[in-house]
Amino acid sequence: MTKIVMTVLLALSIIACKDSSDTKKQVEEGAITQEDSKSDIQKTEVEWQYLFDGTTLEGWRGYNEDKMPPGWVINNGELTYDTELGLEQDYTGGRDIIYGAEEFDNFELYLEWKLPKGGNSGIFYHIKEGYPAPYDSAPEYQLIDDDNYAQIHDLTGYNKSVGHTENLSELKPLNKTAADYAMHGPDLNKKKLNPVGEWNSSKIVFTPEKVEHWLNGQKVLSFVPWDDEWDKKKNSGKWKESPNYGKYKSGFIGLQDHASPIWFRNIKIRKL
Repeated sequence: MTKIVMTVLLALSIIACKDSSDTKKQVEEGAITQEDSKSDIQKTEVEWQYLFDGTTLEGWRGYNEDKMPPGWVINNGELTYDTELGLEQDYTGGRDIIYGAEEFDNFELYLEWKLPKGGNSGIFYHIKEGYPAPYDSAPEYQLIDDDNYAQIHDLTGYNKSVGHTENLSELKPLNKTAADYAMHGPDLNKKKLNPVGEWNSSKIVFTPEKVEHWLNGQKVLSFVPWDDEWDKKKNSGKWKESPNYGKYKSGFIGLQDHASPIWFRNIKIRKL
């Protein structure tokens, strides 16, 4: 009887040791899995580079300048152009800014922004300096008050200057928010623009195969840069007398001063 008891106790001891070993192995594997997951999350976070995080203007300066122009300031953690609203018919150019610390080629750019009633601005990429303005070389993601701009500003002269002959008082699709300015218009059926004074989010994804414009989480425009259709649009519209427009495959990121208050926050980019 004693021998039987001893045998049972020995068997239970072996099983317990095996369970303990298995548990330890599972815990260790679980710890590795958690660390791997944490590493993946950190890697994803590292991929994003903040161009503006609400605390500093390091890296930013005026286009063709060595410092920030007057009016561009940080206010309440937002990059703001502090000015009174100017009229389109009086606009002769502005003091645009660039993130001049680094050039980017293929990227995903995300930012949040808001405009006042009648406001206008834009996001440039692949900027090269040495030209009169960023738009001489750089494509632009348009930011504008779609609903009120034509009621506040006289667009007749502008529309005539780019070749329009009808409905000269209206804001054209190629000039509306999320357009590839004067090149490709957004899908109006997918587009949802928040009212003036409320925050919107925009995203530009650029690769040589495809460019995407996103607005408030929805992709509203996609086109192929430098293909036959792109060349046709470029050579027949506003940019037909601008040989350097859109030709560069890398450059600076920039923000437009179009005589309008504008607010930006959470400006970040990741390389593709």
